[in-house]
Amino acid sequence: MKANLILLIIITIVIATSCETKKLPYLGEPDVVKKVVDGKETEETIYPVIPDFSFTNQDGQTVTQSDFANQVYVADFFFVTCPTICPIMKKNMLTVYKEFKDNPDVKILSHTIDPEHDTPDVLKKYATDLGVTGSMWQFVTGDREKIYDIGQKHYMVSAMEDSSQAGGYIHSGAFVLIDKDRHIRGMYDGTTEEGTKKLKEDLKILLKE
Repeated sequence: MKANLILLIIITIVIATSCETKKLPYLGEPDVVKKVVDGKETEETIYPVIPDFSFTNQDGQTVTQSDFANQVYVADFFFVTCPTICPIMKKNMLTVYKEFKDNPDVKILSHTIDPEHDTPDVLKKYATDLGVTGSMWQFVTGDREKIYDIGQKHYMVSAMEDSSQAGGYIHSGAFVLIDKDRHIRGMYDGTTEEGTKKLKEDLKILLKE
């Protein structure tokens, strides 16, 4: 009887553990804030968030953080005339688009780092050539410094001019996964199928949180 009871407890623990939803980590340097709750001092960990933004998309419409409210999204940085990693990144991102395009809780946000060339009309043609329709995948342009600033300081990627690089720019090949509260929850190598596969797996996990 005692052995059966122990076995039942073990099975219950295993089932409970297996039913727990896996959670993705929070990325970025957190702040620890001290608070007083019910007369007791406690500490709360505050993770960085993507700040408010305003850019222009491929349809000439203003896109802000409000357009991504209560949605998870994948962000990246590119430019249309990129002769190196961008074509590979967009080929891989296209698989993300095709898999999640019918899910209203998922979006993609691609920032150009060459706003002078990549006007809304140029971005529209680029999106059309990729076969992208609807509002799920936003290609945005805007003020150069604001794009560089949000990329480097908040998405934690490289995004800048560099005359020594092919195409005149240097940028990260990362796909950045953002949750509904604008926290970074994952970074993936967008130039590889393995990195893109991991992104899609983690995106499904994040959607369950």
